[in-house]
Amino acid sequence: MSLLRPFVRPAFSLHSFASRPAPIFTQKRCFTNQQVPPEQLLKYLRSGSAMSSTDTNADQQIASLQAARTEQDVKVQELRAANAEQSTLKAEIGKLKKLEHQLAQLGIGGSSKAGSSKQEVKFTLKTPKGTRDWEPLAMSLRKRIFSTIEEVFSAHGAVTIDTPVFELKEILSGKYGEDSKLIYDLQDQGGELCSLRYDLTVPFARFVAMNPSEHGNIKRYHIAKVYRRDQPAMSKGRFREFYQCDIDIAGVYDPMVPDSEVLCILVEALDALGMEGFTVKINHRKILDGIFDICGVPADKIRTISSAVDKLDKSPWAEVKREMTVDKGLAEDVADKIGEYVKLKGGKNLLEKLKQDEVMMGHKVASQGVRDMELLFDYLDVYGIADRMSFDLSLARGLDYYTGLIYEAVTAASAPPGFNGSESAAAAGGEEKKKPKSKKKGADGEEEVDESTVGVGSIAAGGRYDNLVGMFSGSKKPDAVPCVGVSIGVERVFAIMMQRLKEKEANGERTSARSKEVDVYVMSVGEGLLKERMQVTKILWDAGIKAEFMHKAKPKLPAQFGVVDKEGIPFAVILAPNEWNGETRKVRVKQQKGKDSDEGQGQGEVVDLKQLIEYLKGLGAGQGVTPLAERKSII
Repeated sequence: MSLLRPFVRPAFSLHSFASRPAPIFTQKRCFTNQQVPPEQLLKYLRSGSAMSSTDTNADQQIASLQAARTEQDVKVQELRAANAEQSTLKAEIGKLKKLEHQLAQLGIGGSSKAGSSKQEVKFTLKTPKGTRDWEPLAMSLRKRIFSTIEEVFSAHGAVTIDTPVFELKEILSGKYGEDSKLIYDLQDQGGELCSLRYDLTVPFARFVAMNPSEHGNIKRYHIAKVYRRDQPAMSKGRFREFYQCDIDIAGVYDPMVPDSEVLCILVEALDALGMEGFTVKINHRKILDGIFDICGVPADKIRTISSAVDKLDKSPWAEVKREMTVDKGLAEDVADKIGEYVKLKGGKNLLEKLKQDEVMMGHKVASQGVRDMELLFDYLDVYGIADRMSFDLSLARGLDYYTGLIYEAVTAASAPPGFNGSESAAAAGGEEKKKPKSKKKGADGEEEVDESTVGVGSIAAGGRYDNLVGMFSGSKKPDAVPCVGVSIGVERVFAIMMQRLKEKEANGERTSARSKEVDVYVMSVGEGLLKERMQVTKILWDAGIKAEFMHKAKPKLPAQFGVVDKEGIPFAVILAPNEWNGETRKVRVKQQKGKDSDEGQGQGEVVDLKQLIEYLKGLGAGQGVTPLAERKSII
């Protein structure tokens, strides 16, 4: 006698199905004998108080609630399929929604679409404010920027590291002065309080503090994204998510030796990127702090007044003075004394002027800064870059962690359009300025920046920060691991380059910018010759020549040339039935130099397949790429 009974699906009974009780989970009772408010249920379940002899852990109980929701969802769908009465269907949908509500109160998503399956879900297709997508051409240019900077960093013996994109909130707090309000804090998920990194400097200092014996002396570079809740100006390279390219030197060395090399690296990198007409502004925090002390700035106002002075590169002195006196409560005569100093700029000539200032040289802190700058200029002369520097006493750098030399690189596009650093006639004459127009607000309620009124800003900045590592390590000697570094603002460099690229294209000039790095496009005439194109392309790949072909059996010749023209691919290798047959294996190589050039109009050269690699490499294809057979193991 068989113990197995054949499975017979019972006939569907609307009455019996509708009358079957659904699992009930009331808001105040869920697998427990205690009354627990739903908003506290998840915490209650995981605390262990709700465990019974049959329910061994909170996860099982939550899973049961999810299973009940799924079962109820199936029930609703079957009632719909059976065209059940609306009153019955409505009651069961109500039970389903109650289960979903309970799960939502527990912070658990995954609700079903029952009861709302006919509702159309609409999405706003946009990137978050201050961010953007990067198309292939833009990414190709960015990749070249990164590789160029990385080559310069590596040439100076720097090694690279990576750190988490978010840090403990306490690590970032109190390091950025007035800009601390721009830090993105992450929502507390019941664990550690974290924030997205604001820059790469503070995470590096934390890294060194955690690894003092192994990395207490290190020259490192780091290329990664950072996040700031600033008002973006997208066309000027000001984003909320953006890349920084940092290089820093940590360790105890002789004064100004690492500092001068970092400045040398900065100049080399910007030169390699083709950034014409840039200037590196330099100053010393000790000189600036000494000036504030000499002029009578209270100690508790030095950082806020320093932040105001730092705006002189984009605001006239009258506005900066008003901020110091009206907004920050500084005495007007003190502000006037500061103005006599911070308007000064130059090179070695300014250094000599400061050395003749008895008050300056009589101040312990300021005089130390002057001596540092004198030594720095000597080393900059050795590197041949002293003439690329502008000693500018208005440069302050608002970040709190700087302790010595500070600097930033600027171009003609850095300042706001039309700003030349001079006071307006109204401000100089003491007339009351007109009230600024109210700023336009976006859909999110935040003020929008008029991008036509802002500049790109500095394209690189940095300085010496001797106490940051010690702050994290708790060392009795705060400057036990001094550091100096610079950060290159890739997005701002990119914005300037893209503007130049557009200008060249508008003038009909040829550029080297293209989205693909492919050197050769393999195409065919007539029969398609798909396998033959695949064979030739594989030969090129093995030889270290970047190549591709159209993934169609019988592509049209105009379509293939269209790809070559659109992507700017320099060489076309053409297979034709009369040159590629049972007796011969020849191809036609055509060098593409633009549709309007004489070189681009020829028929090309017929080359035997055996000589193809040598011929193409003779024309410059495959440069810098190692053939597949010659590549060695990474390890």
